[in-house]
Amino acid sequence: LNAEANRLAHRLIGLGVKPDDRVGLCVERSPAMIVGLLGVLKAGGAYVPLDPSYPQERLGLVVGDADPRLVLVDKIGRAALGDALSGREMIALDEARVVDKSHPATDPDPQVPGLTPRNLAYVIYTSGSTGTPKGVMVEHGGVVNLIQAMADISGITASDKLLAVTTIAFDIAGLELYVPLSRGACVVLAGKDDVTNPTALQNLIASRSVSIMQATPATWRALLDANWPGARHMRALCGGEALPVELSRRLRSRVQSVWNVYGPTETT
Repeated sequence: LNAEANRLAHRLIGLGVKPDDRVGLCVERSPAMIVGLLGVLKAGGAYVPLDPSYPQERLGLVVGDADPRLVLVDKIGRAALGDALSGREMIALDEARVVDKSHPATDPDPQVPGLTPRNLAYVIYTSGSTGTPKGVMVEHGGVVNLIQAMADISGITASDKLLAVTTIAFDIAGLELYVPLSRGACVVLAGKDDVTNPTALQNLIASRSVSIMQATPATWRALLDANWPGARHMRALCGGEALPVELSRRLRSRVQSVWNVYGPTETT
């Protein structure tokens, strides 16, 4: 994973990506998605997550507002963006992972582009009070604080497996991906269809021996209502919406511990 991300980072650096430059990322949930996120960060750029399942109009608004220097796509992402890609440089990430081995697999030096904790890590779009997407600019220092705090609080270690279910267009995905990777733990990446299927989630939790999962109250409720027996060794993290007391009690009876982690944009 690190070597793949490094190759992409060196390619982006060669294309002129610098600190605070935005790079769009529109790919399906796959290892290439993780490579894309890490590659942009390693290059010193700020990624703009684009969920290919979102309406094309919304994706076009985000791309137009963020004005990324280039966009990383796969076949599904390219189709989802449509005309929003017109005139923009793009890298086909699915092809790059297969054929592009010409760039070094070594870690880029963040000091070369002058990257600091005040530079942007990502720009994430909320719905906004008016319904118009608004970009929240999140700096490296804030993300690192959140990752280290959550890693310490959750007690995650290299032996843990975290089931990642959240679209990268929501900020809580940063917790799901970077907290385990920062401690050498395993990320089990749920597919788009798995996320909305309580039975599929139950199967993933059991078959992959998942020890940590973060989800919205709606997802936890769907699991419980589908007669999920629970996992006594598992830590449950709940975010995205307010956590009702009744739901936390139901969860606590079936897992090791429950954490309310609502508000990552604010806490970065």
